[in-house]
Amino acid sequence: MADDSTTTIRATFDTRSAADLAVEHLVQQHGISRPDIFIQSATAENTSGSVASGGDVSKSGAVRGDAALEGEIEVSADIPSDKIPAVQRSLGDAGALRVSGAA
Repeated sequence: MADDSTTTIRATFDTRSAADLAVEHLVQQHGISRPDIFIQSATAENTSGSVASGGDVSKSGAVRGDAALEGEIEVSADIPSDKIPAVQRSLGDAGALRVSGAA
């Protein structure tokens, strides 16, 4: 009998670009549907991460003054329990600072 149970896995990232890369890994490598993946601030503050990257950095390399660098980004998804180790590796490869919720 197959194990069809699921678990919610959460990972935190210091940049929005790393969180977006993690979403792409979940979708393309593990077949998780985009509507089943959630991205939000890991804190109560509006944030684009805790480290400047991408649109938070000007062409000269200076950090923009209006960048909302107020905390980490959380990516969460319900995944099949048998995919936990592979998803943990993918999230780590995408730059996860922490992964939780896995058995």
